[in-house]
Amino acid sequence: MKKLGAKGQRWLKVFHLFFACLWVGGAVTLCSKQYFVNPTDGGELYGILWTLRYVDDFIIIPGAMGSLLTGLLYSVWTNWGWFKHRWVTVKWVINLFGVIFGTFWLGPWLNSLPPIAKAQGLKALTDPSFMHNREMLLIFGTFQAATCVFAVFVSVLKPWKTRGKGQQGRLPAEAARLIE
Repeated sequence: MKKLGAKGQRWLKVFHLFFACLWVGGAVTLCSKQYFVNPTDGGELYGILWTLRYVDDFIIIPGAMGSLLTGLLYSVWTNWGWFKHRWVTVKWVINLFGVIFGTFWLGPWLNSLPPIAKAQGLKALTDPSFMHNREMLLIFGTFQAATCVFAVFVSVLKPWKTRGKGQQGRLPAEAARLIE
């Protein structure tokens, strides 16, 4: 496969950073709004939850998908590869975990909250289903935001060395078989 030149890699980096900023910024925003904004009536509760859903749909999801796509392009079209560096592998695990967990758990938990708040107002804060989903979102949403921030540190610091020659030759061949 042909590799990107220096100019192409710079553009890819710009897009990758843009999408990572969306994802990390959106995740931190969701956490901070959940922990530090306290509604005083049902309309405020609904409005807050609706804005959380908006941030998820239009900032976090595009950021996560863009990070996934640009990360894929980095692995295919540059010398970073898939498993050549441990820090790249760690970022792949974080990214895939984030997209899968966000799609099948965090998203549905978040999407269930505004309709309940709209129907019940502040009484939603006593609804068992609402409280369960809200608590799961607080706990696991915070965990996901923290892993996204960790991925930023890993990207900048690149803390682990290149894999040894014995590992390097073996792992990509196994990965190639999985892809085929």
